[in-house]
Amino acid sequence: MSIEVTSGAVVYQQKDGHPAYLLLQSATSDFWGFPKGHVEGEETLAEAALREIREETQLEVTLDTKFKGYTEYDLPNGNRKQMTLFVSEVPTGVAVTRQKVEISANGWFDYATARERLSYDNLKTLLDQANDYIEKKLS
Repeated sequence: MSIEVTSGAVVYQQKDGHPAYLLLQSATSDFWGFPKGHVEGEETLAEAALREIREETQLEVTLDTKFKGYTEYDLPNGNRKQMTLFVSEVPTGVAVTRQKVEISANGWFDYATARERLSYDNLKTLLDQANDYIEKKLS
């Protein structure tokens, strides 16, 4: 068994005083999740997150590394995936240009809708943690 290390962020913008979350849909399945991907070479988790967000959305973001959500799980191929997510606020109305090879759709969703749209429970838990952190920051 090998370990796959991934990193990304819960990207959000403020809409009417509340966060709206950016979710991406995989081009190869109905999976909805956050911008993220594999750590390459000697990259740090933060460097990998910034690169993956840029590749998948064309957004240049700043990470808030005070929040670091983490989960790990087994993959069908027998490998174990370790995922770390930071948070990143972007300006309202920023344009997302999706990487069409990997991403079939994207959208900004309020917390309840984003939670419902996410494909896996561990991602919902990470959204819960990020939303708590962000709401405290915004208040």
